[in-house]
Amino acid sequence: MSVAFTKENDRDGTEANLQDRPISPHPNLVTPEGLALIEAALEAARTAVTAAKDAGEDATGLAFARASRDFRYYTARRASAQLMDPPPGDGRVHFGSRVTFDRQDGRRQTFRIVGEDEAEPSRGTVSYVSPVARALMGKGVGDAAVVGDGEVEIVALG
Repeated sequence: MSVAFTKENDRDGTEANLQDRPISPHPNLVTPEGLALIEAALEAARTAVTAAKDAGEDATGLAFARASRDFRYYTARRASAQLMDPPPGDGRVHFGSRVTFDRQDGRRQTFRIVGEDEAEPSRGTVSYVSPVARALMGKGVGDAAVVGDGEVEIVALG
């Protein structure tokens, strides 16, 4: 292949070319647990960068590139983190609330509304910017909300 079709930094095609992880445009609201997760991930990335360097990798190595990318991401997320107070307990859904609702098909679901980096629906947490969280914010027990193509009723807050 002609050199005209390669990038200057492609050299022999072995260097890592990883894009940075995207940073959300939303405020980085976090619970205390979410902040701890970010700090742990930042420390793990720092350790991985050091390990890659100790293994002899330079900036072209894949392990170094991945670790550096994660380090940049979690450094930015830690710097922008806004630790939120616990929900006020006023009977309304807020950031940090645990909300239980019934779906029209009979399913009952419980989620805690958390920051984006902490959200993991399979573990019962959803991001405050998710459609379900946005639909529930400000509502109380007995209130209905439209979630997806159906309606849910809030049955408990915790």
